[in-house]
Formats: sequence, structure tokens, C-alpha cells
Amino acid sequence: MSITPVFSFFILPGASGLLLFAAAFIFAMWAQMKVKSAYAKYSRIPSRGGITGYEAADAIMRKAGIRDVKIVRVPGQLTDHYDPINKKLALSDHNYRSSSLAAVGVAAHEAGHAIQHKVGYVMMNIRQTMAPAVNVAASFLPFIMIGGIFLGLLPWGLAIDLGIIIYALLTLFHLVTLPVEFDATRRAKRELEGLGIIAREEAGGVAATLNAAGWTYVAAFAGSLMNLVYLILLRGRN
Repeated sequence: MSITPVFSFFILPGASGLLLFAAAFIFAMWAQMKVKSAYAKYSRIPSRGGITGYEAADAIMRKAGIRDVKIVRVPGQLTDHYDPINKKLALSDHNYRSSSLAAVGVAAHEAGHAIQHKVGYVMMNIRQTMAPAVNVAASFLPFIMIGGIFLGLLPWGLAIDLGIIIYALLTLFHLVTLPVEFDATRRAKRELEGLGIIAREEAGGVAATLNAAGWTYVAAFAGSLMNLVYLILLRGRN
């Protein structure tokens, strides 16, 4: 999964809907700015060991006995993710070849997901089980929110009910995602120090990068929850 999630919220009708949207949007933008700022800072600071992101991910997975996951390079920035279906650990170009604190931190985070997959981490299994249904439901969300609620192409009550169902699913998905991401970060920090890839005094830079990324997942959950609560209240008033 990408280290930065996709946010899914819309401007809902009414003053309270606008306030909720503004709060969710500001929180999401703050989280995105925080992770970009931390990443920009620590991507310029090389680790003393000179280990690249590729080498860090490879070392962590080898220690865990993982031999069947391929590390691949992908374009973009912060497009890093672990693909459990095809057993691929994808690192963005900079993180693949760089030895910066940010690069080894992100690479270790994704290796943490690979370890979760290997050991059968329960929350990751739940997330992967939910993913297909969430992807399908999310694809209908723009039509329901814009076409159904704003343009009236669906009966009002039906559009609200469908919106509630989809946002309930999205909120649960984002909630399940939180422990998956936080656990991968915990594993990353532990393995980087345990393998000597970073020195103890460098751990702060890695932690700052990964902790900042964690806020984007919190923001995604908060935005989805705000929309869900608002739709439930809206349904109750009508």
C-alpha cells in the first residue's frame, strides 16, 4: 500500500456539512504537508552506514526468512508500497537507490508489511479481505454523493442510505489500516537498529519521517468518519 492514503470526502450540503468538510480538508492538508516536510528534510540526510533503501529492505526480509518477495523500482515520490498478492515490495526511485534516513525508513516500513504478511498479522489479513469490497464501493461514491445527493438523480433517502453504507465501510477500512501501518513502522524502527543499518542517534530522523506519514492515515480515517456521522445525522433529520 502507498505510504500516503487517498482521502475520500465530499462537500456535504448545509453549513454543518461545509464546516465538517473544512475541518477534514485542513487536517488532511496538514498531514500531507507534515509528511512531505519530514520526507524532504530527512531525504537530504545520508545514513552513516551508507545502506540504500533497496539494501535495507532486502536485509530486513532476509533476516525474517523472506525469500520470495521481489523488490522493484517504481516511478514517483512516496509511491512505495507492498503488494501481498504478487509478493512485490515497490520502492520509489529515490528510496530504492538512496541511503538517506528517509529512504531507509520508508523501505524498512514496507519490509515491515512483508513481515506482517509472512507471520499472518491479523489486522493485515482483515484489511486485505476488505480491500476488494472497499474498492468497488469507493468507485460508486462520486455518483452517489454528486449525482444522488447534489443533483437529485437518486431518491434522497436512498442516496443518503447508500452514502452511509459506503462511508461506514470506508471508515472501518481506514480504522483497520491504522494498526497495520503503525505496526509496520514499529517493526521498521526495531529492525533498522537491530541490524545496525542506522545508529541509535539516527533513529530520530527515521521516526520523524514514518510518524509523519502515520498522520495521513489518521486524517483519512477522520475525514471518512466525519462524513459518516454527518450523513447519519442528516438521515435522522429527514
